[in-house]
Amino acid sequence: MGSDVGSDVGSDVARVMIVVPPLTGHLNPTLALGAELARRGHTVTWCGHREFVEPRLPAGAGFVAAADQVPASIRDAISQQTAPLRGMAALRFLWRDFILPLAEDMLPGLVRAVGEVAPDVVVVDQQAIAGAAVAETHGLPWVTSATTTGELSNPASDMPQVEDWRRGLVEDFLVRTGLPADRSAGLDPRFSPHLVVLFSTQALAGPARRFPDHFAFVGPALGDRRSAPDRTAFDWHLLDDDRPLVLVSLGSLNGHVGARFFSVTAEALAALEVQAVLVAPPTLVPVPPANVLVRGWVPQVALLDRAAVVVSHGGQNTVSESLAAGVPMVLAPIRDDQPTIADQVVAAGAGIRVPFGRVGVDQMRAAIHAVLHEPGFRAGAGRVAASYEQAGGAAEAARRIEELLNGRVDVQVPA
Repeated sequence: MGSDVGSDVGSDVARVMIVVPPLTGHLNPTLALGAELARRGHTVTWCGHREFVEPRLPAGAGFVAAADQVPASIRDAISQQTAPLRGMAALRFLWRDFILPLAEDMLPGLVRAVGEVAPDVVVVDQQAIAGAAVAETHGLPWVTSATTTGELSNPASDMPQVEDWRRGLVEDFLVRTGLPADRSAGLDPRFSPHLVVLFSTQALAGPARRFPDHFAFVGPALGDRRSAPDRTAFDWHLLDDDRPLVLVSLGSLNGHVGARFFSVTAEALAALEVQAVLVAPPTLVPVPPANVLVRGWVPQVALLDRAAVVVSHGGQNTVSESLAAGVPMVLAPIRDDQPTIADQVVAAGAGIRVPFGRVGVDQMRAAIHAVLHEPGFRAGAGRVAASYEQAGGAAEAARRIEELLNGRVDVQVPA
């Protein structure tokens, strides 16, 4: 990436490597972070699966492959992440079928990438734990990129047997990478001991909770997706300025499992004095109500400038973008961190939670009506939006990384 160095450049320029999994929601915040680091004069290189990451990077961005193709087994795991698993089954699937296989797949390429890039610091997504292992074995400072606050409330803490099983899998992997057993036992690769960058705020994570000083709540890093949204390729002329707009989306991975949900939501919307844009394969809602537009893709950030309510599964990207625009939500979480995020939105007074698999037309209609007409929900969303503005986003994340670099953190190469 090119650099436009400003007055806020740190005292030293650095080589930064950003390790990401093949998940859009986990890559997106790093794009804004990488752009800010490059603006400050640092050299930024992304590392991941070539077929996924490289086409999504801006022109001229640095990239080195951990692997070329995403293995079929990991593709299957990603597609199955939308199945409505709960509790122990969901946790076992996440670690056994996705996070650990992904780590094994990325590990050899990451070792080569570190040798090629010679980074001064490694930024590691929470689900790309091989990045943490390689940084540790090479004695490099590493930063956690936490796209969600879901891991702050460890869902396995209420299931000690599952947590012991998960911990054992992680320790075995870390030892196989060359990390000493005592260090492997004390390291959680989801949380760097040096710096954890959380792309959220305590207004959602829980304002009364205490976190270590190296946990930096920087708010969403929306970058160009917020400042210069794509306002093309959408039928803007079909929107009615006299009716409140409801945006319905299950994100980029979940649309195909939403047939019942979309049908119920469309029927609920038909009886409300609103206009809705429902993001789904058109075949899932073949005959929408007159006040519902169905589109396979929309410029979401741009639409949020017009939206009065968002109906969503509770994915971090959609929640961040909606609340950054001050738009309250109706949330129907499916699995993984989505229930935790939905509960955080409800606790912040910014939305209502409904059951994804069991919500009925009347319940959905009542939830949308309440969020639309009860002012407390928009006020709650506004409080979260204000916390996002104050948090600093990508600029604050870059500043904290520079503090880590300039502080000369004592990171020992394991014996």
